Amino acid sequence: MAFSSPPNSESVASPTKVKGRSPKWLRPTWSHNHGVYVVLLVACLTGAAAARQWTLTTTLAMVCAFMGFQAEYPLSLQLMRRRWKIRFLVWGGIYGAIAAGLALYLYLKTPLLLWVYGGAIATVIIDSLAVRQKQQKSHANELISFAAVCLATPLVYIATTGTFTPTILGLWLLNTLFFGSTIFTVKIRKPKTTSLTPLVLYHLVAIALIIALYGFGLLTLVTALSYSIALCKFVLVVTKTDWFRMAPIQTVAMIETMSGFVFLAIVSLTLLPTHLV
Repeated sequence: MAFSSPPNSESVASPTKVKGRSPKWLRPTWSHNHGVYVVLLVACLTGAAAARQWTLTTTLAMVCAFMGFQAEYPLSLQLMRRRWKIRFLVWGGIYGAIAAGLALYLYLKTPLLLWVYGGAIATVIIDSLAVRQKQQKSHANELISFAAVCLATPLVYIATTGTFTPTILGLWLLNTLFFGSTIFTVKIRKPKTTSLTPLVLYHLVAIALIIALYGFGLLTLVTALSYSIALCKFVLVVTKTDWFRMAPIQTVAMIETMSGFVFLAIVSLTLLPTHLV
C-alpha cells in the first residue's frame, strides 16, 4: 500500500502547475484496506441493532471507531517504512485527536467503555510490534486486528445504552469468528499459504466456540446459526479450491462483501424488536 508518483514528476512540471498545487502533506491519508471498512460497518451496525435504538452517542461511537481505524493506518505505514513522513504524522495526529476526543467524551458519559479502549490500545501495541518484526500478515496478528475492529460492537452498544450485558460479549466474538474466517480463506490464494489445513482447523474451532456461546446463553440459536454464512464460503472454497485461487480479486472481494452483508441482515433480524423488522 505504498504511495508512489511518476519519477521526477515535480522536476518536469511547469512552475505554474507546481505553484498551484497544494502541499503533499495536506492530502488526507485513507486506508486502502477496503475489507476492513465492511468489517467495521457490520460491527457498528450489529452493536446498534443489539441496543435497539439510535442516539447521538451511537453516531459519535461509530465516528470514533472510524477515526481510530484511520489513525492506525499512517502509524503502520511509518513503522513499515521505518522512516517518518510529515504527511503521515499530520493526518495520523488529526485522526487520532478526533478519535481520542470522542473517546474521552463517551467515557465521561459511560465509564464502562474503559475496557473497550483498553482492548483497542493493546491491539495497536501488538500490531505495531508485529509490523516492526514484519509479522503483520501472520494469521495470529490479523485475527487479533479483526477482533479489535469488532470491538466496535460493544463500543456502539455501551455508548448507546450505558450498560453492558454478557450477550454483547457473545456478539463481539461471533463477529470476530465470522470475519476471521476471511483471513484463512484469502490466505490460500497466496503461494506460501496454500494449505487447507489451517482453514479447516479454524472453522472446527470456530464452530466449537459458537456452540459454547449458545450453550452459555451468550447467543440465541438463530443468531448463532448466522455463522452458517461463513460455512457456506468454507464449502465453496474447499470444493472449488483451484477456481478460488485463480479467481480475480474483485470476485473474491464481492463474495466477502456480500456474505458480510447477508450475515449483518440475519444478525440484525434476530436482535431488533419485532415492530422494527
